Amino acid sequence: MQRRVVPEMLDADAGTERQVRDSLDDLQRINTLFGGVTSLVKIVRKLSLETGQRSFSLLEVASGNGFVPKAANSWLASDGIELDISLLDRARTHLPNNGVPTYVGDALALPFADNSFDLVSCGLFLHHLSPEQAARFAQESLRVARRAVVISDLVRSRLHWLLAHLSLPLYRSPITWHDAPASIHAAFTPAEVRAMLAGCGARKFEIESHYLYRMGIILWK
Repeated sequence: MQRRVVPEMLDADAGTERQVRDSLDDLQRINTLFGGVTSLVKIVRKLSLETGQRSFSLLEVASGNGFVPKAANSWLASDGIELDISLLDRARTHLPNNGVPTYVGDALALPFADNSFDLVSCGLFLHHLSPEQAARFAQESLRVARRAVVISDLVRSRLHWLLAHLSLPLYRSPITWHDAPASIHAAFTPAEVRAMLAGCGARKFEIESHYLYRMGIILWK
């Protein structure tokens, strides 16, 4: 299945205010049911085990309302692991107003000093980028991170694309009906990710297979 990039409607807030809100709710459902939260939990547990660190400052890039890192933080509490979360998104309207530090900025030119956060993380963002942009994002994230960059994204395959169509009745917004299959068409394979991020400057580069056609990527600083 060849990669094909179709502009996603949520990126442009292309819909009514209600449709956009429903689509953001659909994303929470996707990340809950189909591995978004568990992927981040699994990676942070691994980072904690390997570093001995029990508390991490984490910048979530392209965060939306920050549901995934907040949900992961709740899961990790049972392990005695804590995330101090900050959120960055390109659109102020996507960010929450609940006391969590939030920033509006460009993922390819992060508005932070070197080594500002233990971890820089993103979920379901990599497939929005070209290979050249993905390499730039990895370099910028490594600059800002002290420990590692954590990426969770979809794996492109025809079966995954078919499963996405079967799951469409779960969603409320027509934006999601368009964007969910489009995301899989735009996603990368693990081999493509390894090739395009090979020169990003990471000390160590790991790609893991996660639940239901997700991959977890760790770029160690």
